[in-house]
Amino acid sequence: MKRREFLEKSAALGILAAIPPSILTGAEKGAKAAPPVAPLTPPAAGPIPVAFLVSDGAVIIDFCGPWEVFQDAYIPGRKDAAFQLYTVAETTAPIQASGGMKIVPDHTYETAPAPKVIVIPAQSARNDATVAWIRKAAMTADVTMSVCTGAFLLAKTGLLAGKSATTHHASYKPFAMQFSDVRLRRGARFVDEGSLASAGGLSSGIDLALHVVERYFGREVAEGTAFYMEYQGKGWREPGSNEVYARDFVSTDAHPLCAICGMDVDKAKSPKSVYRGKTYYFCGPDHKAQFDQAPAKWI
Repeated sequence: MKRREFLEKSAALGILAAIPPSILTGAEKGAKAAPPVAPLTPPAAGPIPVAFLVSDGAVIIDFCGPWEVFQDAYIPGRKDAAFQLYTVAETTAPIQASGGMKIVPDHTYETAPAPKVIVIPAQSARNDATVAWIRKAAMTADVTMSVCTGAFLLAKTGLLAGKSATTHHASYKPFAMQFSDVRLRRGARFVDEGSLASAGGLSSGIDLALHVVERYFGREVAEGTAFYMEYQGKGWREPGSNEVYARDFVSTDAHPLCAICGMDVDKAKSPKSVYRGKTYYFCGPDHKAQFDQAPAKWI
């Protein structure tokens, strides 16, 4: 059953009236005060077009989490969907997302409708054509949002220069070193800069998408969307809730971490390098290669 059919039948049966008021108001005991939300104006008619930029390696939850949020957003009394969702890639040739999922993009950069929301998940494409499309599409979009290490692609456009952003906690150090003109927000579930926004890793994209729904349609619609999804996370109302990731974890001989991203490594199997008499371990050969090019800057 589609969401609209479910909600219309639920309303007729009075099911929605049984939702606890605290769920719809965010007034549960101990809840933090919600930060102010800068509203966005939805179109007078028709759905809001949302473009999901994909390429090989696109991380499933980074774009499927927000996709689910936008497709589930329901506006009582509205006849059409709140959002129009489509994928965009350099070509319409199938791409292989994380875990081996194959996706046939709906549009190329040349044929894609002008989006009002752009979702940039972690992925491999960072070429000139992709960067140029983001720059152009962002000019008329209400929100251009990155999820996880999609922040690297968004930052590469130059649009984040002088602004704040976040990314997956394992990429704080590489991001800060590569984009010194962007104010990195460690421990942020998401960062809202108005027309630009960025989410932390993976599931954080769900929270940012709910936040965008709230900006367009208000708190009650966002709460109803989360409730329908059986999503219990509250990060979309508390953007600072990733503070557990703000601190640096220390690599030790007993518990070594990758010298680049800080991820756990297996000493027996991991690539390693010796620099000034100390051994450094890496989660993979790519990070070892980065370290070997300029060891001093990583320590």
